[in-house]
Amino acid sequence: MSDIQHFFSPIDFSADLFEEHQIGKLISVYTDAENFPELQDVDMAIIGVCEDRRATNNQGCSKAPNVVREELYKLFQGSFKLRAVDLGNINPGHEVEDTYYALKSTINHLIRQNIMPIIIGGSQDLTYAQFLGYEKLEQTINIVSVDSTFDLGNIDDEINNTGYLGKIILHQPNYLFNYSNIGYQTYLVNPEGLAMMNRLYFDTYRLGQVRSAIEETEPIIRHADMISFDISAIKHSEAPANAKAMPNGFYAEEACQMMRYAGMNDKLTSLGIYEINPEFEVQDKTAQLAAQMIWCFMEGFYSRKQDFPSRSSSDYIKFHVVLQEEKHEINFFKSKKSNRWWMEVPYPATKGLKFERHTLMPCSFKDYEMATKNEMPDRWWQTYSKLS
Repeated sequence: MSDIQHFFSPIDFSADLFEEHQIGKLISVYTDAENFPELQDVDMAIIGVCEDRRATNNQGCSKAPNVVREELYKLFQGSFKLRAVDLGNINPGHEVEDTYYALKSTINHLIRQNIMPIIIGGSQDLTYAQFLGYEKLEQTINIVSVDSTFDLGNIDDEINNTGYLGKIILHQPNYLFNYSNIGYQTYLVNPEGLAMMNRLYFDTYRLGQVRSAIEETEPIIRHADMISFDISAIKHSEAPANAKAMPNGFYAEEACQMMRYAGMNDKLTSLGIYEINPEFEVQDKTAQLAAQMIWCFMEGFYSRKQDFPSRSSSDYIKFHVVLQEEKHEINFFKSKKSNRWWMEVPYPATKGLKFERHTLMPCSFKDYEMATKNEMPDRWWQTYSKLS
């Protein structure tokens, strides 16, 4: 028996329902208690989490995993060779914390085996359990959340889907290095929360800012160790299956583009998609979109370049820029494999090794252009301030 099998319940599934090359024909699925999928030679594992007891105003999202699966398995494999398993569902524990424990333990187990967990929630407070899966890995991590709000909550209140981030920030031991929000909508965000984000040198990107140049989300996403995607960040007309779906938000193709960027991120080790509520569904539209987002993630995953820079490698072109007024020097690295960019942030020797993995940070050509015009790239300055 696998170390994590006892957390999971089998699902009702038959590969005979699918055509050759459809994902449902290619994936190993947990369908009976005697046949838990083997984890050898596996790249990714799908995990359903049927938990919504802390879903403020969105009860019913616990039913999402099976609905999304149904659409995912109809999709064809594409040009990649899929090596994946479906571990079934983590059902609600006696207490919500029991569900968190099961998910945390599963994430930790899979990451240690170099298997990518794809979590289908469930409510977004499960992001906290996703984060806890990294606690014993002895490294600081970066979180990227695609969300219309920050979900900070009140630290004295019980954790829920609108108040998990504050718990992550204050968690001890502290192994969160950076949090980035993509797509917040200003009229949904308390100004005090935005001020707190700035004080912590976290990255926040307004919906309009991001949608005007969706390709600029790539370096933000490339900085993530884990991603949490709230489906309500997508506009209601594209993804209606959420009690709090809004008229504004991302378009479907933008969500899929960001998921492809996520898949291509060599550093990313877990993905969670949360808050899909089938009770508000219209013509299976949201489940189909979530399935296509996962497909795009898979395609990106199998397009990984493994090109995180080595400062001395000939596979990279190095550019040295001196900012006259700021009196700073920045080294930029461009990969010959992928044409992706990184920039080097000076690292104080007094910090030891704790944050060293964050000193080469993803950027875009736009950041390099800014530096050559004697303008300080925001993300360089925020990381520099955090390390200083």
